[in-house]
Amino acid sequence: MKFSWVTVTVKDMDESIRFYTDIVGLTVNSRRPAGPDLELAFLGDGETKLELIYNKTIPAASIDANISLGFEVASLEQTMAALAEKGILHSDPFQPAPHIKYLFITDPNGLKIQLLEHM
Repeated sequence: MKFSWVTVTVKDMDESIRFYTDIVGLTVNSRRPAGPDLELAFLGDGETKLELIYNKTIPAASIDANISLGFEVASLEQTMAALAEKGILHSDPFQPAPHIKYLFITDPNGLKIQLLEHM
């Protein structure tokens, strides 16, 4: 079995795509209508994708505060500086072990995004 994607129902497709491309650095793999009131987008270049779903007739569901998506960055210090330039608030960095450090930001839908650096 291979993990293929994680799905996030979004409030605004354009805003969510901007966040995941400009802030997280993902690329749009595909974006298409999936019915009269439904739109899908797949983001990411690797095997595992992020699927965004926007349904005009159903509001996005609330997201459990205990769920987060983790993305590895080359440098947490550089990422923090880039976030500050864009006015994005983030948590203080955590370093639970000597080989990993991370922080959290929130996407436009309230989903926690963990940005981590392996050291």
